[in-house]
Amino acid sequence: MGYKIVVADDEPIIRMDICEMLKLAGYDVVGQASNGLEVIEKCKLYKPDLAILDIKMPNLDGLKATKIIMEENLSSAVIILSAYSGEEFIERAKEAGAIGYVVKPITEMGLLAEVGVTITRGIEIRKMKEEIQKVKEEMEKRKLLERAKGVLMSKYNYSENDAYSKIRKLSMDKRCPIQEIAEKILNGNIMVHK
Repeated sequence: MGYKIVVADDEPIIRMDICEMLKLAGYDVVGQASNGLEVIEKCKLYKPDLAILDIKMPNLDGLKATKIIMEENLSSAVIILSAYSGEEFIERAKEAGAIGYVVKPITEMGLLAEVGVTITRGIEIRKMKEEIQKVKEEMEKRKLLERAKGVLMSKYNYSENDAYSKIRKLSMDKRCPIQEIAEKILNGNIMVHK
């Protein structure tokens, strides 16, 4: 299995029990924390597949810590542990970015089922975010190229095809990425001859 997990609970016995259940199930518990600030530091250090946080912890509660962990991509997923099963607590956990929610007292079967599902969903979400980021980067490169083509078209009366060919040729001649040439054209840092 080999999935990395960080566990945070201010109750040492509960934290120890959770870690033991996870280790016996084949998970790699890479870090433990007793408060919200510690768990953020452990997540920065280990970049786990999953962080399991108690909702009530000193220094920084589990919901605020979850929000930071998810916004900063410090873990693929978070499960909140809580003694509260009310809908408002579940909603607050979802708003903070948690994917899973386990109500105390924790059972091994309940915890492991939620961990398995949450890790899978977290990995899927991370992959989607990575794909979205790649698409955004490609769009930015495309916009840059279009703007550079526009400069060549207006400045030298190139057709769109000629402008693209010129940028591509400069890229090959100078052995650098096409977007770098586009940036240089836009910044006026490259000589272009008709």
